[in-house]
Amino acid sequence: MLVPSRRRLRIEIWIVLGLSLGQSAVYSVVQLLDKMTQAPLAQGTSTLNRSQSTREYFDLTYQLLDIIFALVPVLLVIYFMTEQRQPKAGTGYDSGSAFWKLGFDFARPGRDLLQGLGLAALIGIPSLGLYAAGRALGITTAIIPSALDAYWWTIPVLILSAMRHAVVEEVIVVGYLLDRFGKLGWSVPLAIFASSMLRGSYHLYQGFGPFIGNAVMGVVFAWIYTKTRRVMPLVMAHALLDIVAFVGFSLFGRSVGLG
Repeated sequence: MLVPSRRRLRIEIWIVLGLSLGQSAVYSVVQLLDKMTQAPLAQGTSTLNRSQSTREYFDLTYQLLDIIFALVPVLLVIYFMTEQRQPKAGTGYDSGSAFWKLGFDFARPGRDLLQGLGLAALIGIPSLGLYAAGRALGITTAIIPSALDAYWWTIPVLILSAMRHAVVEEVIVVGYLLDRFGKLGWSVPLAIFASSMLRGSYHLYQGFGPFIGNAVMGVVFAWIYTKTRRVMPLVMAHALLDIVAFVGFSLFGRSVGLG
């Protein structure tokens, strides 16, 4: 098995981030500056799931295409992290599989779900308070989790969108980056800090409150990952948070921001 050089790893990281959340972070900073130079942040609005066509089935097509193509960088990460080696003797796992290394599998669904529920409660409840505080302080925009028209497919698409965000963010920002930072010789605290800052930065378009909240969430999630080496509970927790926000807003019309 060939071990990639540090130079190759750095190039690989820049490619992955340039195609995914690093790109989102750059756009987010520009969007924040745009909003701040137009009006106070408290008067701004951030819409997370927008309608892309006035025609129902074209809108559905655009939504599904966005979800599908957003997952391509995750496939790239899985490809980069998969090593060519024989299955580990005496186990059902291939020790070179990226799914196995990331803990991105269904090896322990019950335990992962319970941990995901606990993490969702741990992060979700304080996030509501932080959102309210940010709005009161004028450092957070009004967040609209969904602006999709009410069609038969709206709720399923919002659930798929939530799952997409969860998979992309947790696999890339936590599992992949902590693995690559470790191979570059970074300390665990530095790797966690960089991962959490990236998570906060691509939420900056929502204001400084969501930046802080998501950065803290990033620290918690990354720290837990260093202990468990399983990304699946993080994916489940993130998906639950976003499903509650997206679907809850769509059904009840309340503005909630959970990151």
